[in-house]
Amino acid sequence: MSTKRVTTPHEYVDVLIVGAGISGIGAGYYLQKEHPSTSYAILEARGATGGTWDLFRYPGIRSDSDLHTFGYAFKPWVSDKAIAGADAILAYLREAAAENGIDRKVRFHHKVLGAAWSSEEAQWVVDVERGDSGERLKIACRWLFCAGGYYRYDQGFSPRFEGAERFGGPIVHPQHWPEDLDYTGKRVVVIGSGATAVTLVPAMAEKAAHVTMLQRTPTYILPRPSGDAIAKLLRKYLPAEQAYEITRRKNVTMQRAIWRLCQSYPRLARRLIRHINAKQLPEGYPVDEHFNPPYDPWDQRLCVVPDADLFKAIRSGRASVVTDGVETFTEGGITLKSGREIEADVIVTATGLNLQVFGGIAMTVDGVPVHLPDTVAFKGMMLSGVPNFAFAIGYTNASWTLKVGLLCEHFCRLLGYMDDQGHTICRPELGDPEMPRRPLLDFAAGYVQRSIDTLPRQGDRAPWLMTMDYEADAKLLREGSVADPNLRFSSHVRRAATAASVRADPVRVDPVRAEPGVAEPGVAARAVHPLVATEVSHG
Repeated sequence: MSTKRVTTPHEYVDVLIVGAGISGIGAGYYLQKEHPSTSYAILEARGATGGTWDLFRYPGIRSDSDLHTFGYAFKPWVSDKAIAGADAILAYLREAAAENGIDRKVRFHHKVLGAAWSSEEAQWVVDVERGDSGERLKIACRWLFCAGGYYRYDQGFSPRFEGAERFGGPIVHPQHWPEDLDYTGKRVVVIGSGATAVTLVPAMAEKAAHVTMLQRTPTYILPRPSGDAIAKLLRKYLPAEQAYEITRRKNVTMQRAIWRLCQSYPRLARRLIRHINAKQLPEGYPVDEHFNPPYDPWDQRLCVVPDADLFKAIRSGRASVVTDGVETFTEGGITLKSGREIEADVIVTATGLNLQVFGGIAMTVDGVPVHLPDTVAFKGMMLSGVPNFAFAIGYTNASWTLKVGLLCEHFCRLLGYMDDQGHTICRPELGDPEMPRRPLLDFAAGYVQRSIDTLPRQGDRAPWLMTMDYEADAKLLREGSVADPNLRFSSHVRRAATAASVRADPVRVDPVRAEPGVAEPGVAARAVHPLVATEVSHG
């Protein structure tokens, strides 16, 4: 991206990436590999790389996706543990950043507050707060790439529990785990049934007197080995890169097969999961009460437990599950809706996350605020009416990084296309403003439903779908054309030159032409910016 900018009183980079977690590091890699002349910087609000894997410090934290698909396509995962803990994942991410010099592009304690797009100069001016002092600075960029995921880093979700102020022990949210919390020999209640809860329970049971998982509604839970025997065998006979690629393809296929089975035959999937759970639990255990959700598999995320550790903790008597509602906290525990009481010394509220898409950045386009629910996601990586803006949100039904890798590849192809064609501006526009819309994340999880009205939307047809199918995305993003009738390309440089020519000799100047995707030369067009009710001409 070597196009000369018109004016910029601020520091300038071609691409400004927000977030130095797994998505931001991946974006940096693809950028410098595919566009080595493109300047970029990564802004990180916290003081370390790694995102989620550096932030969360609760016992047992791990990925519930295998690292052969959760890892990067460009860096083999060589550990025998396919389901790995946070320490191993964090080391892997930081090694990837250091090996490729990406860590030198990261600026810590840089929190992005807002971003203003100027069509005249074809750039974003980003407001940044630096350090604890609150110092403010501005950075200009041609492209803004949000790689911070979709939940709030500074605040987890915890509903108000009646009587919480009366409880005599600590009440802890996993997102804010205290380093000095000692639960050795104590009675622990973990409120929740999602991935965090099923991770915490067996990990805390190793030291606690007893751990109770208190859930309002059961979750689908599947045990799987923490190691991958096939990956280990392949590494014995093949180079690491080749063994990794084969294992990655195998696991993608398996993930997709499980997803399709659950979607196509939910009753069969429910029976299979129940059968697997029953085999892992003590004889006579009330499986239907505690492990038979009222919804279909994958209406919410299916939780994976490596080496059946949750079931082992239950079988050993060190952990138990209670399905009931909370009536009130008491001085010594919790009274349930049924009237039963659970004694506790420590209560952990593994009650979920708060969503905050794009880090809560306030965006404007030519002075008009962007109202996210009015926008529609284009190819799951851009927003209608918002120029030169991209984002990375991974899969909810498979490994996050699989989607992010495809998005980064497509983004780099888009930059190359714009350079080749001399474009400086790219803006998705809805061809059919009346197209039916639905939530960006078509997912029944509570943390999604609580924030659904604040998120962008998706449409009912490509390229406006937020697909959750890796094979379909690979065809669209890796193999499909960058040019699209719903994309409007233009050049502020040509526009400025045309305006200057009009002033110099208005008789000899050709009409300004729109360039929707690969428009034929000589075809004039008008485009109405979805967020700005004025006519915009494209170079």
